[in-house]
Amino acid sequence: MDEVTKDENYAISFPEDYETVCWGCGLRLLLPSYAPVFKCGWCGAITNQNPRKHDNRCFRWRKLRDRCFVSFLLLFMLFVICGGVWAVYPVVFSISYFCGVSHSIITVILAISTVSSFCLAAFFCAGTPPSILWGSYPVVGKAGLENYTFCLYCSKPKSPRAHHCRSCGMCILDMDHHCPFIGNCVGAANHRYFIAFLLSAVFSTTYVSIMTAYAGFHVWPPMSYRSVGHLTVFSRDMALRMVKEIIVAFLDSAVLLSPRGIVLVYLFVASLSVGIGLTVLLWQQLFYIYEGKTYLSHLSSRGDVEIGEKGCQNLYRFFGCPYSATRYLRCFFNIKKINKKFQGTRIRSD
Repeated sequence: MDEVTKDENYAISFPEDYETVCWGCGLRLLLPSYAPVFKCGWCGAITNQNPRKHDNRCFRWRKLRDRCFVSFLLLFMLFVICGGVWAVYPVVFSISYFCGVSHSIITVILAISTVSSFCLAAFFCAGTPPSILWGSYPVVGKAGLENYTFCLYCSKPKSPRAHHCRSCGMCILDMDHHCPFIGNCVGAANHRYFIAFLLSAVFSTTYVSIMTAYAGFHVWPPMSYRSVGHLTVFSRDMALRMVKEIIVAFLDSAVLLSPRGIVLVYLFVASLSVGIGLTVLLWQQLFYIYEGKTYLSHLSSRGDVEIGEKGCQNLYRFFGCPYSATRYLRCFFNIKKINKKFQGTRIRSD
C-alpha cells in the first residue's frame, strides 16, 4: 500500500501482512513480512522461517570414529589392568602376603568400578526428550509448548533443555557435550555415570602411578656412577657435572631393563599423563554442576548476566542426595558449633 502526503512529494511504503500457520498448535497467525522468527501467543512455540539445515553426510564417519575410540579405550583399560597385575604382583607379594592380598582386592575394586561406569556411560541412552502432542489446536493447551522449537532432523518438537547431536542423530535432554571416547553424548540420563567414570578413573590412574613407581624402584637395575663420588668441592660446575653423571647413569641402567621394567615405565608415564587430563576434566565438570550449568549452556551464556543459582545444593541435587540428609548435615555442623561456643563460655566462667 502506498500513501502520498499532502506536504511532501515522496511516497511511504508499508509492508503487507501475511498469514502463516504455527507448527505447534496449528493456529493461523497474521504476521509482518519482516518477522522471520516469531512466537505463538497461544502455545508458546517458536518458529524460525529461515532455518539452516546442516549437512549430515559425515554421520557415518562420526559413528565409525566413536566406535574406534571406544574400542581403543577399552583395550587400553584392559592392558593397564592386566599389565599392571603382571608387572607389580611379584614385587608386592615378595614384601608380604598381606600386602599382596590387599593390592589384589584394591585392584579388583578399582577395575570393576572403572569398567562398569565406563560401559554405563558409553552404552546407556543419554536422555531423550519426552514425547508430547503437537500440531493441532485441540490437543495443545495454553502455553503447552512454551519456548519449544521444531527440530528439522528429528521432525518433532524440541524442548528448550534439549539439543540435537549430529553425531548421535537425535535430540538429547540436558546435553552437556558429545564425548567421542565413550562414543555417546553426556546428557540427563548418563551424566552421573560419566562423573562416576571420571572419579573412578582418576583414583585408578593415581593408584597405578604409585604402585608402578614403587615396583619400578625395586626392579630397576643398579646405577653405576663414574666420578660423582670423587667430588669434594661444591660449585656450580660441579653441580652440573653431577647432574649430568646421574642422567648418564640412569640411561645406562635403563638399557638393562627387563620386559617387566619396561612395562612398569610405560604404565607409570601413561597413567600419570592420563590421570592429569582426567583430573582437569573432572574439575571442569564439577565446576559446571556447581554453577547449575552444562558445557553447552556455559558456551551459550558467555558475556550474558548469570541468572542461574549456583551453590552446593546443585551438587547435592545432581548426585541424588535427599534433602533430609543435607539438612541433617547442616544441623550436625550447627550443633558442633554450638557445643564449641558453650564449652568456650564455660571455660571463661570457670
